[in-house]
Amino acid sequence: MWHDGRLCYGGDYNPEQWPAEVWAEDVALMRRAGITLVTVGVFAWSRLEPAPGRYTFDWLDQVLDLLHDGGIRVALATPTASPPPWFSLAHPGALPVTADGVRLHHGSRDTYCAAAPAYRSAARRITAALADRYAHHSAVALWRVHNEYGTTCHCEHTARAFRRWLAGRYGDLAALNDAWVTSFWSQHYSDWAQISTPRATQYLGNPGQLLDFRRFWSDTLLAAYAEQRDLLRLAAPQTPVTTNYVLGDWVPVDHARWAREVDLVAVDHYPSAVDGGAEEQTALVGDLARGWARHTTADPTWLLMESAAQQIHTTGRSHTKEPGRMLRHSLAHVARGSHGAMFFQWRAPAGGAERFHSALVPHAGPDSRAFREAVELGAALERLTEVRGRVEASVALAVDAPSGWALRHPGMPSTRLDHQQELAAAHRALWHTGHGCDTVAPGDPLDGYRLLVLPALYLTDDTTAEWIGEYVHHGGHLLATYLSGTADGYARVRLGGYPGALRDVLGVRVEEFHPLADGDHVRLGDGGTGRIWAETVHLTGAETITAYVGGVLDGSPAITRHRHGAGTAWYVSTRPDDATYRRLLDTAARAAGVTPVCPGAPAGVEAVRRLGDGVSWLFLLNHTDRAQRVPACGRDLLTDAEVDEAVTLSPGGVAVLREELTGTAQAETTT
Repeated sequence: MWHDGRLCYGGDYNPEQWPAEVWAEDVALMRRAGITLVTVGVFAWSRLEPAPGRYTFDWLDQVLDLLHDGGIRVALATPTASPPPWFSLAHPGALPVTADGVRLHHGSRDTYCAAAPAYRSAARRITAALADRYAHHSAVALWRVHNEYGTTCHCEHTARAFRRWLAGRYGDLAALNDAWVTSFWSQHYSDWAQISTPRATQYLGNPGQLLDFRRFWSDTLLAAYAEQRDLLRLAAPQTPVTTNYVLGDWVPVDHARWAREVDLVAVDHYPSAVDGGAEEQTALVGDLARGWARHTTADPTWLLMESAAQQIHTTGRSHTKEPGRMLRHSLAHVARGSHGAMFFQWRAPAGGAERFHSALVPHAGPDSRAFREAVELGAALERLTEVRGRVEASVALAVDAPSGWALRHPGMPSTRLDHQQELAAAHRALWHTGHGCDTVAPGDPLDGYRLLVLPALYLTDDTTAEWIGEYVHHGGHLLATYLSGTADGYARVRLGGYPGALRDVLGVRVEEFHPLADGDHVRLGDGGTGRIWAETVHLTGAETITAYVGGVLDGSPAITRHRHGAGTAWYVSTRPDDATYRRLLDTAARAAGVTPVCPGAPAGVEAVRRLGDGVSWLFLLNHTDRAQRVPACGRDLLTDAEVDEAVTLSPGGVAVLREELTGTAQAETTT
């Protein structure tokens, strides 16, 4: 197994940055902190292969032996995210080119084109050498391929590969011209050679081309990963292989599709909000990772592969986390299914571009708050080894990477349209009201979910529309936001009125939209407000729940509800303010028979429940600066204290209660 029963705790370890005499000290400190797993070799290509085909593995041999003797497992990485200088000099055509046609140069990481044959060949060669030497090393528990796949390129290698990919997708130019609507602006293609990557152009690029370019890169990067994975599996079939997902609008990776190709879903998460938004983001990423992991195994266990120990990287600066915040963020991930908490990085380097990135061992050394909190976290994770099982959730949030890519096209009616932001807004509302939720991809099974939320599911092909319609028709509850159902899978607008493919299910027809300027809002009849977007909505079977107040939309439906078959479908034609969104989703969830995970939890206390066989574990995380009393009972694994009626959480405190289930409660864990 890739773990030995203990939760994984550790992070990126870079011994190549330090003299050998530091290595023994590192292992001793790791044991003191309770470290169980470290990633080695991520950016070590130039040390492992200082010249083409010449390998220097002696130092890595020593490191792996030291770690194994110290009882620490290793996720051995392939170093292919950072080719060495000799490669860039020998293969300048494999350096990446921007959309403006500028070729980038060596001097940072990710300086390669994943479509370049020379790069792919060199990556396979170093991977094969590592596999040959370390396939059976007793320290290696997991292979980690590459680092944060997401780099794109516009060079000629990419253009040729893009054309091959398009030919495979469409078969002939007639189908491509139809999908891209190339009759617009005289873009009709009569020869494959006429198609290039979506380079910088005079005005707006073709939306179909831009969307397919993202899809192409997702597939191309996946192929690069799979080449390395297959070499590692061949050499060590018993050792799982993964790669660490990186998140962000710039990433052209469909993580749900990739999940079928990894043995373990592993994610990197670096919150960007300094206030309570960091906790909201942490919860969302945990639910996303668990949703992706369902495509891997029946047990949706995943791993937080990287996070920042003592910093939040926000706009323009690094914010130092307050005492206890690292532990709360880490346990919030464990609550949502992560098999531990890993960090970038173990020891802060003295130099290099990320010399001020936080670490479990900071520049101040082990005599520091950071390391003392690292020891505290290690002890807490050791106490939670028994925690397993699924996360309690009756609400499903639909996530679709291509919808997010399509909404980023500059020709959209507003530059503020963002699938990920709509997802975050809906998740935030559910998080604050205490409702557990899972994330799903279009087409995933919806058994057991009482409410399905579609946050700007812009691309809705016929199969997805049928998936939604069948769910509602057979008794499911649906809440769809504006822009859902508007376009087909090629980003072509569905005609006849919005929301296109979902008009019948929702019982509405939208005639026109009204994008709102930054800072503008519309008033709603329930006292709330809406931002970003508004619409002229006509009822075709639905009822008005909330109307617009004032302006050109005065009295028009803003939020509607419709009976469809045995189910109910809500439509939200604007982005409600946070308080209004919370009330709305809480109302929709309760109408669907969903109750909060811990109904008595006060505001600011996060509650997540893991369900096992005859037992459950209730995680309670106090994100406020005052003590909070939460009705609950069980044994707190962190303190060994028995809780009969309620637990009092200290400011910023955490409890993990082991709950014995009997009767009806036990039966519900199997449904």
